[in-house]
Amino acid sequence: MCQKAIYPGSFDPITFGHLDLIERGLKIFDEITVAVAVSLQKDPLFTVEERFNMVEQAVKHFDRVTVDRFDGLVVEYAQKKKISVIMRGLRMISDFEYEFQMALTNRKLADDIETIYLMPSEQYSYISSTLIKEAASLGADLKGFVPRFVEEALKKKFKKK
Repeated sequence: MCQKAIYPGSFDPITFGHLDLIERGLKIFDEITVAVAVSLQKDPLFTVEERFNMVEQAVKHFDRVTVDRFDGLVVEYAQKKKISVIMRGLRMISDFEYEFQMALTNRKLADDIETIYLMPSEQYSYISSTLIKEAASLGADLKGFVPRFVEEALKKKFKKK
């Protein structure tokens, strides 16, 4: 049986932490679909198209990873794609409460979908897209945090503002 997982998120922008989780996930799952959320409660810096393209470029070296976008509930997307596992990352204890609430809500909405959590490498455990955007807005060197093309896209965005 081929086990597939969905790794959903805003990926605003994708970071080395996200890529680390994808790499870890490929040790467990045969295929991973990175699902870029279209509509967000947050106000993303990048459009869905920009985020999708950055993710696609960042994962192109993985042969068992596909990129898609979804709008609405991730459990409905998973059911539509016939994928029964949602993969998420837990960086710090502060992530746990939100992730726990989301997993329980998703289970109530669709009890045929399981949520699996992976922890990133220690070197990426503190990286968040929010932190990266803030550092980029202040002109920080982001080479250890995001791929070069993401750093360039961030510089271009903040030059416009």
